[in-house]
Amino acid sequence: MTDDSRETGPWIRRFHPAPDAPARLVCFPHAGGSATYYFPVSRALSPAIDVFAIQYPGRQDRRNEPRVEDIEDLADLVVEELRPWGDVPLTLFGHSMGATLAFEVARRLEAAGTPPATLFVSGRRAPSRVREETVHLADDDRLIADITQLSGTDSAVLADPEILRMILPAVRSDYKAAETYRYRPGPLLGMDIVALAGDNDQQVTVDEAASWGEHTTASFELKVFPGGHFFLDSHVTTILGLIRARMSALTVKS
Repeated sequence: MTDDSRETGPWIRRFHPAPDAPARLVCFPHAGGSATYYFPVSRALSPAIDVFAIQYPGRQDRRNEPRVEDIEDLADLVVEELRPWGDVPLTLFGHSMGATLAFEVARRLEAAGTPPATLFVSGRRAPSRVREETVHLADDDRLIADITQLSGTDSAVLADPEILRMILPAVRSDYKAAETYRYRPGPLLGMDIVALAGDNDQQVTVDEAASWGEHTTASFELKVFPGGHFFLDSHVTTILGLIRARMSALTVKS
């Protein structure tokens, strides 16, 4: 039996601990997002799967901590937090900026000899596909317009000036991390990659999502859903089914 007395620390939210689960899912939020975005995922998958949600510094209960504005630095920090939790197979899931971060975490875990079994990347172009973006340099109005257009933030939050003032610094830092990230060529991953994309996502074309297949020597699968950047909010049941199927197959093999 797994020791459930272990503390996860500020980086990891374990909303529904499942100490006896045979596999663990690690979820990475989008730019401006927080670990609570994955609370429903944790509730739906527990106790069959132990779900971890990463909490970046600079938001919610970590709002007074220095923000990290570099994907590579974030990846280094997250990997250190995950090292004690490799006692069962890991699967990584990231949406938007979180997909890029999950990829860099996967690279580091594999280099350390503890590769994840599967990498799910959602709503994000492949690392080798670059767009020149500078929204993080724009004024607050432009930043608010961008996150409103993507529909990634609750409308009640956007309508409350006080809450907006609290979250905008974290949003801007995340945008900087995502927009300034540049892929460093290296060994291909040896794990399965599943890419999820919306057919009307202005942030990533289906072709850009398909390029994730160039980053692994293992299997690659692309799933395209109706919707924009946050298509996953409308297809939760299907996406959770994909995760369950992959992770169930993993535990059968092990």
